[in-house]
Amino acid sequence: MGQRCQATTVLKVLVHIDPFVGSLTGVSVATAGVYRRDLVAFATWAEENSFLAIEDVDRRSVRRYLAVLDGHGYARRTIARKMSSLRRFFDWARRQDLIESDPTVGLSTPTPASHLPTILSDGELGTLLGDDPSPRVNPADRSAQRLRDDAVLELLYGSGLRVSEVCDLNIDSADLDAGTIRVWGKGEKERIVPLSVPAIDAIRAHLEEVETIRSDAGTGYGTAGPLFRNLRGRRLAPRDVRRVLDRRSEVPTHPHALRHTFATHLLDGGADLRTVQELLGHSDLSTTQIYTHVSKERLQRVHRSSHPRA
Repeated sequence: MGQRCQATTVLKVLVHIDPFVGSLTGVSVATAGVYRRDLVAFATWAEENSFLAIEDVDRRSVRRYLAVLDGHGYARRTIARKMSSLRRFFDWARRQDLIESDPTVGLSTPTPASHLPTILSDGELGTLLGDDPSPRVNPADRSAQRLRDDAVLELLYGSGLRVSEVCDLNIDSADLDAGTIRVWGKGEKERIVPLSVPAIDAIRAHLEEVETIRSDAGTGYGTAGPLFRNLRGRRLAPRDVRRVLDRRSEVPTHPHALRHTFATHLLDGGADLRTVQELLGHSDLSTTQIYTHVSKERLQRVHRSSHPRA
Protein backbone atom coordinates (compact mmCIF):
# COMPACT_ATOMS: atom_id res chain seq x y z
CA MET A 1 0.00 0.00 0.00
CA GLY A 2 2.89 2.32 0.91
CA GLN A 3 4.50 1.77 -2.48
CA ARG A 4 1.24 2.65 -4.29
CA CYS A 5 0.96 5.89 -2.33
CA GLN A 6 4.61 6.72 -3.11
CA ALA A 7 3.99 6.15 -6.84
CA THR A 8 0.95 8.43 -6.73
CA THR A 9 3.02 11.14 -5.03
CA VAL A 10 5.75 10.96 -7.66
CA LEU A 11 3.10 11.20 -10.39
CA LYS A 12 1.86 14.50 -8.95
CA VAL A 13 5.33 15.95 -9.32
CA LEU A 14 6.12 14.56 -12.76
CA VAL A 15 2.73 14.73 -14.42
CA HIS A 16 3.32 18.10 -16.11
CA ILE A 17 6.80 17.38 -17.53
CA ASP A 18 5.73 15.35 -20.56
CA PRO A 19 3.16 17.95 -21.72
CA PHE A 20 5.77 20.68 -21.30
CA VAL A 21 8.43 18.80 -23.27
CA GLY A 22 5.82 18.07 -25.93
CA SER A 23 5.13 21.79 -26.23
CA LEU A 24 8.74 22.59 -27.12
CA THR A 25 9.12 23.55 -30.75
CA GLY A 26 12.24 24.37 -32.69
CA VAL A 27 14.53 22.37 -30.41
CA SER A 28 16.39 19.18 -31.21
CA VAL A 29 15.60 15.82 -29.66
CA ALA A 30 18.83 16.09 -27.66
CA THR A 31 17.86 19.51 -26.27
CA ALA A 32 14.39 18.28 -25.32
CA GLY A 33 16.09 15.40 -23.52
CA VAL A 34 18.18 17.85 -21.50
CA TYR A 35 15.03 19.74 -20.43
CA ARG A 36 13.43 16.47 -19.39
CA ARG A 37 16.43 15.32 -17.33
CA ASP A 38 16.76 18.69 -15.60
CA LEU A 39 13.07 18.76 -14.70
CA VAL A 40 12.93 15.12 -13.56
CA ALA A 41 15.92 15.82 -11.28
CA PHE A 42 14.12 18.84 -9.80
CA ALA A 43 10.84 16.91 -9.46
CA THR A 44 12.64 14.11 -7.63
CA TRP A 45 14.18 16.60 -5.20
CA ALA A 46 10.84 18.38 -4.76
CA GLU A 47 9.06 15.10 -3.95
CA GLU A 48 11.76 14.19 -1.42
CA ASN A 49 11.20 17.54 0.26
CA SER A 50 7.39 17.30 0.36
CA PHE A 51 6.64 19.66 -2.52
CA LEU A 52 4.07 17.25 -3.87
CA ALA A 53 2.46 19.36 -6.58
CA ILE A 54 3.54 22.12 -8.91
CA GLU A 55 1.60 24.75 -6.98
CA ASP A 56 3.59 23.85 -3.83
CA VAL A 57 6.83 25.17 -5.35
CA ASP A 58 7.66 28.76 -4.39
CA ARG A 59 10.67 31.04 -4.74
CA ARG A 60 12.13 29.89 -1.45
CA SER A 61 12.04 26.24 -2.51
CA VAL A 62 13.71 27.03 -5.83
CA ARG A 63 16.44 28.90 -3.93
CA ARG A 64 16.91 25.86 -1.70
CA TYR A 65 17.26 23.64 -4.76
CA LEU A 66 19.94 25.91 -6.26
CA ALA A 67 21.79 25.87 -2.93
CA VAL A 68 21.68 22.06 -2.92
CA LEU A 69 23.14 21.93 -6.44
CA ASP A 70 25.92 24.29 -5.39
CA GLY A 71 26.58 22.22 -2.27
CA HIS A 72 26.91 19.08 -4.40
CA GLY A 73 29.65 20.74 -6.42
CA TYR A 74 27.82 21.36 -9.69
CA ALA A 75 29.59 23.78 -12.02
CA ARG A 76 28.09 27.26 -12.29
CA ARG A 77 27.38 26.69 -15.97
CA THR A 78 25.42 23.52 -15.14
CA ILE A 79 23.42 25.26 -12.40
CA ALA A 80 22.63 28.12 -14.78
CA ARG A 81 21.41 25.62 -17.40
CA LYS A 82 19.19 23.81 -14.87
CA MET A 83 17.76 27.15 -13.75
CA SER A 84 17.05 28.02 -17.38
CA SER A 85 15.09 24.77 -17.69
CA LEU A 86 13.08 25.65 -14.59
CA ARG A 87 12.37 29.16 -15.86
CA ARG A 88 10.98 27.87 -19.13
CA PHE A 89 8.95 25.16 -17.41
CA PHE A 90 7.32 27.44 -14.83
CA ASP A 91 6.65 30.13 -17.42
CA TRP A 92 4.84 27.48 -19.47
CA ALA A 93 2.94 26.32 -16.36
CA ARG A 94 1.81 29.89 -15.62
CA ARG A 95 0.58 30.36 -19.19
CA GLN A 96 -1.31 27.08 -18.88
CA ASP A 97 -2.99 28.39 -15.68
CA LEU A 98 -1.44 25.56 -13.68
CA ILE A 99 0.06 28.07 -11.23
CA GLU A 100 -0.84 31.66 -10.35
CA SER A 101 2.68 33.04 -10.36
CA ASP A 102 6.09 31.95 -11.63
CA PRO A 103 8.40 31.14 -8.66
CA THR A 104 11.53 31.71 -10.77
CA VAL A 105 10.78 35.34 -11.64
CA GLY A 106 13.42 37.64 -10.17
CA LEU A 107 15.71 34.84 -9.04
CA SER A 108 19.35 35.28 -9.93
CA THR A 109 21.58 32.41 -10.95
CA PRO A 110 25.35 32.07 -10.77
CA THR A 111 27.04 33.60 -13.78
CA PRO A 112 28.87 30.87 -15.68
CA ALA A 113 32.63 31.23 -15.64
CA SER A 114 33.85 32.81 -18.83
CA HIS A 115 35.95 30.32 -20.78
CA LEU A 116 37.20 31.31 -24.19
CA PRO A 117 37.02 28.53 -26.77
CA THR A 118 40.16 26.48 -27.33
CA ILE A 119 41.88 27.37 -30.60
CA LEU A 120 44.34 24.98 -32.19
CA SER A 121 47.83 26.20 -32.97
CA ASP A 122 49.16 26.06 -36.51
CA GLY A 123 51.28 23.06 -35.55
CA GLU A 124 48.37 21.19 -33.96
CA LEU A 125 46.16 21.95 -36.95
CA GLY A 126 48.86 20.83 -39.38
CA THR A 127 49.27 17.53 -37.57
CA LEU A 128 45.53 16.84 -37.60
CA LEU A 129 45.14 17.70 -41.27
CA GLY A 130 48.29 15.87 -42.34
CA ASP A 131 50.17 19.01 -43.42
CA ASP A 132 52.94 18.61 -40.85
CA PRO A 133 56.19 17.12 -42.19
CA SER A 134 56.09 14.49 -39.48
CA PRO A 135 52.43 13.78 -38.67
CA ARG A 136 51.42 10.88 -36.46
CA VAL A 137 49.70 9.31 -39.45
CA ASN A 138 51.87 8.13 -42.34
CA PRO A 139 51.40 10.59 -45.26
CA ALA A 140 51.78 7.73 -47.72
CA ASP A 141 48.79 5.92 -46.22
CA ARG A 142 45.98 5.97 -48.80
CA SER A 143 43.69 3.49 -47.09
CA ALA A 144 39.92 3.97 -47.07
CA GLN A 145 40.04 4.82 -43.37
CA ARG A 146 42.72 7.47 -43.89
CA LEU A 147 40.81 9.07 -46.77
CA ARG A 148 37.60 9.07 -44.75
CA ASP A 149 39.36 10.65 -41.76
CA ASP A 150 40.89 13.33 -43.99
CA ALA A 151 37.44 14.27 -45.32
CA VAL A 152 35.89 14.37 -41.84
CA LEU A 153 38.62 16.64 -40.46
CA GLU A 154 38.53 18.95 -43.48
CA LEU A 155 34.79 19.43 -42.94
CA LEU A 156 35.22 20.14 -39.23
CA TYR A 157 37.85 22.80 -39.90
CA GLY A 158 37.22 23.93 -43.48
CA SER A 159 33.45 24.39 -43.05
CA GLY A 160 33.19 24.68 -39.26
CA LEU A 161 30.58 21.93 -38.91
CA ARG A 162 29.50 20.49 -35.61
CA VAL A 163 30.55 16.87 -35.15
CA SER A 164 26.88 15.82 -35.09
CA GLU A 165 26.32 17.61 -38.39
CA VAL A 166 29.24 15.77 -40.00
CA CYS A 167 27.90 12.43 -38.78
CA ASP A 168 24.40 13.21 -40.11
CA LEU A 169 25.60 13.99 -43.65
CA ASN A 170 24.39 11.81 -46.50
CA ILE A 171 26.09 11.25 -49.84
CA ASP A 172 23.66 13.54 -51.63
CA SER A 173 24.29 16.32 -49.07
CA ALA A 174 27.46 17.36 -50.90
CA ASP A 175 27.46 19.15 -54.24
CA LEU A 176 31.14 18.95 -55.10
CA ASP A 177 30.73 20.71 -58.45
CA ALA A 178 29.08 23.69 -56.75
CA GLY A 179 31.44 23.49 -53.78
CA THR A 180 28.67 23.41 -51.16
CA ILE A 181 27.18 21.01 -48.65
CA ARG A 182 23.67 20.92 -47.19
CA VAL A 183 23.69 20.68 -43.41
CA TRP A 184 20.94 20.07 -40.86
CA GLY A 185 21.82 21.93 -37.68
CA LYS A 186 20.25 22.43 -34.28
CA GLY A 187 16.48 22.66 -34.27
CA GLU A 188 16.38 20.84 -37.62
CA LYS A 189 17.43 24.05 -39.37
CA GLU A 190 18.89 23.60 -42.84
CA ARG A 191 21.77 25.68 -44.15
CA ILE A 192 24.04 25.55 -47.19
CA VAL A 193 27.72 25.81 -46.29
CA PRO A 194 30.60 26.39 -48.74
CA LEU A 195 33.30 23.72 -48.99
CA SER A 196 37.00 24.52 -48.97
CA VAL A 197 39.09 23.23 -51.86
CA PRO A 198 40.89 20.71 -49.58
CA ALA A 199 37.50 19.49 -48.32
CA ILE A 200 36.21 18.99 -51.87
CA ASP A 201 39.35 17.06 -52.81
CA ALA A 202 39.18 14.97 -49.62
CA ILE A 203 35.49 14.10 -50.04
CA ARG A 204 36.00 13.22 -53.70
CA ALA A 205 38.96 10.96 -52.84
CA HIS A 206 36.93 9.32 -50.06
CA LEU A 207 33.96 8.64 -52.34
CA GLU A 208 36.15 7.32 -55.15
CA GLU A 209 37.87 4.90 -52.77
CA VAL A 210 34.58 3.68 -51.32
CA GLU A 211 33.13 3.27 -54.82
CA THR A 212 36.14 1.17 -55.79
CA ILE A 213 35.68 -1.04 -52.73
CA ARG A 214 31.95 -1.44 -53.38
CA SER A 215 32.50 -2.16 -57.09
CA ASP A 216 35.08 -4.82 -56.28
CA ALA A 217 32.51 -6.38 -53.95
CA GLY A 218 29.86 -6.25 -56.68
CA THR A 219 27.75 -3.52 -55.06
CA GLY A 220 27.36 0.09 -56.13
CA TYR A 221 27.70 2.99 -53.74
CA GLY A 222 24.73 4.95 -55.10
CA THR A 223 23.73 8.43 -54.01
CA ALA A 224 21.84 7.62 -50.82
CA GLY A 225 22.90 6.70 -47.33
CA PRO A 226 25.54 8.07 -44.94
CA LEU A 227 28.48 9.97 -46.35
CA PHE A 228 30.73 8.53 -43.64
CA ARG A 229 30.61 5.05 -42.14
CA ASN A 230 32.64 3.38 -39.41
CA LEU A 231 34.55 0.14 -39.83
CA ARG A 232 31.39 -1.84 -39.03
CA GLY A 233 29.58 -0.23 -41.95
CA ARG A 234 27.30 1.87 -39.78
CA ARG A 235 26.87 5.64 -39.89
CA LEU A 236 29.84 7.37 -38.30
CA ALA A 237 29.08 8.47 -34.72
CA PRO A 238 30.57 11.36 -32.70
CA ARG A 239 32.58 8.91 -30.59
CA ASP A 240 34.11 7.56 -33.82
CA VAL A 241 35.18 11.10 -34.76
CA ARG A 242 36.76 11.58 -31.33
CA ARG A 243 38.80 8.43 -31.96
CA VAL A 244 40.00 9.95 -35.23
CA LEU A 245 41.32 12.97 -33.32
CA ASP A 246 42.90 10.69 -30.70
CA ARG A 247 44.81 8.91 -33.46
CA ARG A 248 45.92 12.11 -35.16
CA SER A 249 46.53 14.64 -32.40
CA GLU A 250 49.68 14.81 -30.30
CA VAL A 251 47.77 16.63 -27.53
CA PRO A 252 44.28 15.98 -26.09
CA THR A 253 41.67 17.81 -28.15
CA HIS A 254 38.05 17.50 -29.25
CA PRO A 255 36.11 17.93 -32.53
CA HIS A 256 34.62 21.28 -31.49
CA ALA A 257 38.12 22.78 -31.28
CA LEU A 258 38.28 22.59 -35.10
CA ARG A 259 34.98 24.52 -35.33
CA HIS A 260 36.31 27.12 -32.87
CA THR A 261 39.48 27.44 -34.92
CA PHE A 262 37.48 27.82 -38.14
CA ALA A 263 35.45 30.72 -36.72
CA THR A 264 38.46 32.46 -35.20
CA HIS A 265 40.52 32.20 -38.37
CA LEU A 266 37.65 33.71 -40.36
CA LEU A 267 37.47 36.72 -38.02
CA ASP A 268 41.26 37.03 -38.01
CA GLY A 269 41.03 37.21 -41.81
CA GLY A 270 38.50 40.04 -41.70
CA ALA A 271 35.21 38.14 -42.11
CA ASP A 272 32.01 39.89 -41.02
CA LEU A 273 30.53 38.64 -37.75
CA ARG A 274 27.10 38.11 -39.35
CA THR A 275 28.69 35.97 -42.05
CA VAL A 276 30.42 33.82 -39.45
CA GLN A 277 27.11 33.50 -37.58
CA GLU A 278 25.40 32.23 -40.73
CA LEU A 279 28.19 29.79 -41.54
CA LEU A 280 28.16 28.36 -38.02
CA GLY A 281 24.37 28.11 -37.92
CA HIS A 282 24.02 30.18 -34.73
CA SER A 283 20.50 31.46 -34.12
CA ASP A 284 21.75 34.23 -31.79
CA LEU A 285 24.56 36.62 -32.73
CA SER A 286 25.68 36.76 -29.09
CA THR A 287 26.78 33.13 -29.39
CA THR A 288 29.08 34.07 -32.26
CA GLN A 289 30.48 37.14 -30.52
CA ILE A 290 32.62 35.01 -28.21
CA TYR A 291 34.96 34.52 -31.16
CA THR A 292 35.61 38.25 -31.43
CA HIS A 293 37.11 38.06 -27.93
CA VAL A 294 39.28 35.12 -28.99
CA SER A 295 40.41 36.92 -32.13
CA LYS A 296 41.31 40.09 -30.20
CA GLU A 297 43.21 38.09 -27.60
CA ARG A 298 45.19 36.34 -30.33
CA LEU A 299 46.09 39.66 -31.94
CA GLN A 300 47.18 41.05 -28.58
CA ARG A 301 49.42 38.03 -27.98
CA VAL A 302 51.01 38.46 -31.40
CA HIS A 303 51.54 42.16 -30.69
CA ARG A 304 53.11 41.50 -27.29
CA SER A 305 55.46 38.84 -28.66
CA SER A 306 56.40 40.63 -31.88
CA HIS A 307 56.49 44.39 -31.28
CA PRO A 308 59.61 45.84 -29.61
CA ARG A 309 57.56 48.31 -27.55
CA ALA A 310 54.70 45.99 -26.62
